[in-house]
Amino acid sequence: MTERFDCHHCEDSLFGRKYVLREEQPYCVACFEALFASTCEECGKLIGCDCKDLSYKDRHWHEACFHCSRCRGSLVDKPFAAKEDQLLCTDCYSQEYSSRCQECKKSIMPGTRKMEYKGSSWHETCFICHRCQQPIGTKSFIPKDSENFCVPCYERQYALQCVQCKKPITTGGVTYREQPWHRECFVCTACKKPLSGQRFTSRDEFAYCLGCFCDLYAKKCAGCANPISGLGGTKYISFEERQWHNDCFNCKKCSLSLVGRGFLTERDDILCPDCGKDI
Repeated sequence: MTERFDCHHCEDSLFGRKYVLREEQPYCVACFEALFASTCEECGKLIGCDCKDLSYKDRHWHEACFHCSRCRGSLVDKPFAAKEDQLLCTDCYSQEYSSRCQECKKSIMPGTRKMEYKGSSWHETCFICHRCQQPIGTKSFIPKDSENFCVPCYERQYALQCVQCKKPITTGGVTYREQPWHRECFVCTACKKPLSGQRFTSRDEFAYCLGCFCDLYAKKCAGCANPISGLGGTKYISFEERQWHNDCFNCKKCSLSLVGRGFLTERDDILCPDCGKDI
C-alpha cells in the first residue's frame, strides 16, 4: 500500500502537485498562501509562492511594487531611506529632507557622516579650517566671522598674547593698563595670588593685592599700629609725620574722638583740651 502524502492543512493529496514546506510540514500552494503569505504594502494583494517577497521592518512588497513613493523608480537592490512610512530613493529623500552642506551647498545624503554646529551642517570632508584648509573632524575649533578655525590657526591669526607668559589668550583674559593677561597670570607681585575679580592696587606699575600692598607700603596707624591703606575713600588724620585712622584719633586718657577738634600732645600721646589742662 502506497504511503499517503497530504497537505498538512486541507489533507488533499500532494502527489503530482506543487507544495511548500513550512516547519517540516507540507502545504499545498493554496493553503500556504491563505495561511502564511504576506500582504503587499503597495497593492494590498497576497505575495504568492511564485513571487519574490521583499521585506523591510516587518512590511512586505511584491518586487514590482517596491518603488520610491515619490518618483516611482524601483528600489530593488538600491539604497533607500524611510520617512513617515514612505520609502524614498536617495535622490528624492535628499531633495525633500536632507540638510545642505554649509560649504559646498550640496545635499548631505542619508547614511553619510556629517558635522553639525549651531543649526548648520557640513559634509565631514567640507568641515575644514578656513586658514590651513585641513579637516577639523572632532578636534576643537573656534568660530570667527562665520568661518571656522582649528585652534592653532586661530591662535596664530587672532589671539592676543599674554603680557606675562607670551602665550595666546583663547578664552577670557584680563586687561590691565591696556595690556592683555591670562586670568591665571594676573597675580599679586608679592604673594602671587590671582587678582582677577579681587580688589587690588598698584605701585610703580606693579599690581598688588590689598594685603600685600598694606604690609609693604601703607603707613601704620599711630593708634592701632595697623596699616592705613587709604583705598576706597578710607579717611585718616596726619600730624607731624604720624597718621591715625579716623576711628583711632582719640584722646589717650578719656578716649574722646578728636576728629575735627582741637587737641594737645604729650610726647607720643594726643589729649583733648580738658585732659591736657594739667600738662
